[in-house]
Amino acid sequence: VQLQASGGGLVQAGDSLRLSCAASGRPYTIYAIGWFRQAPGKEREFVASISWSGRNPNYADSVKGRFTISRNIAEDTLYLQMNSLKPEDTAIYYCAVRPSSMNRYTTWGQGTLVTVSS
Repeated sequence: VQLQASGGGLVQAGDSLRLSCAASGRPYTIYAIGWFRQAPGKEREFVASISWSGRNPNYADSVKGRFTISRNIAEDTLYLQMNSLKPEDTAIYYCAVRPSSMNRYTTWGQGTLVTVSS
């Protein structure tokens, strides 16, 4: 499966942004798809995930109540609606899939940069 993330940009604190991740190809059954991020000088961290059927969203505590993950099954696209953005949300955001046969995310998109100025 190939993943193409987009929608990043430069915004001010308090603004909103929506990230998209288009998925193509499906050589294996997918259990879940999610968003991760990596800030400068920090390790990659989990942001949110959702089942391939579009159910059971999960969020990191740091984004709960501000970010919403969703999936358009017909368009095979994953979204991350980010509201009330903070400077600490600045990072490269990656989408990734977890195959049903694995307990980890194995396929990653190229990332999209989100910069939040104070």
